[in-house]
Amino acid sequence: MTLSILLLAAGKGTRMNSKYQKILHEVGGKPMVQHIFESAMSISDTKPILVVSHDEDGVQKLLGDQATYVQQVEKLGTGHATQMAKELLVGQSDQVIVTYGDMPLLRSETLAELAQRQLETNAAMSLLTVEGHAESSFGRIVRGESDEVLEIVEVAEARRREDPDAWLNIRELNVGVYCFDADFLWQNVDSLPERQARNGIEYYLTDMVETAVSQNKRVEAVMIDDADECLGAGTRLELVAVEKAFRSRANRNWLSQGVTLIDPDSTFIDQDVSIGQDSVIWPNTFLQKGSTIGQDCTIGPNTTLRSTIVGDRCVIEHSLLQNQTVENQTEIYGETRR
Repeated sequence: MTLSILLLAAGKGTRMNSKYQKILHEVGGKPMVQHIFESAMSISDTKPILVVSHDEDGVQKLLGDQATYVQQVEKLGTGHATQMAKELLVGQSDQVIVTYGDMPLLRSETLAELAQRQLETNAAMSLLTVEGHAESSFGRIVRGESDEVLEIVEVAEARRREDPDAWLNIRELNVGVYCFDADFLWQNVDSLPERQARNGIEYYLTDMVETAVSQNKRVEAVMIDDADECLGAGTRLELVAVEKAFRSRANRNWLSQGVTLIDPDSTFIDQDVSIGQDSVIWPNTFLQKGSTIGQDCTIGPNTTLRSTIVGDRCVIEHSLLQNQTVENQTEIYGETRR
């Protein structure tokens, strides 16, 4: 079985009030789209396909020939964006995962689990869900007697139905990440119904659930244990929340790996940093751009390391080091080296 991954990356993110696409804004030391792209690369059998805007080239400059690109000239919804990739992907794989380019916390393990569920159950599609709250804007998941998904009820639709509170109080929510049986997807994606959106007609990938159910095909759901995985950022405020969640995850990982963080809330460690066992990181420390810290080191407080290699048993306090190599058992206090 072969798996392809399609990343929807054409949105401009106008609420960021930025000259750059939202997915190019950094969290954890990398652009958002690079995080999810690397997760996709690690499990995909082919180059990930990115649906990009016709008038933006930032994503292509970032990822280069690691990916394949297709343009979405008109922004007509997630279903339409998926249609743009049909010609490239038909016959290329048995499964297709479709997700967004602004979900940097989504793990490759979760994507793999989603694909495995679709494969094991022979479902037309599987989708990720998360437990949420009544105020959420995410669509609600309606399940049947055998736990299959029968419907995704969007908030606007729920409010039009009889007893809207009952629908809005459903706590299982749609994340917007799908794994399709490839044949089912490409046979039906061009037949999605028109939906009236604020800016005109759009086509939504969520309607593939209704298509599957109408054909007596099964739809599966995989609930995420870590709600942070479904976080995206369309505004600067939401970007702050994603950054905090990303840093919290990274710091928890280092604590479990035998590294002491005196104050995790004031410690900032990029994803591509390496830290040796029994090192101690003091507050207001920034470890960035692939820096490597050896064992039994003391780093900080008030220290920034960028693209720097530090040996074992070193002490670095109140310093800024960039593009440096620090030998074993070196002590540095209050220095700037670039």
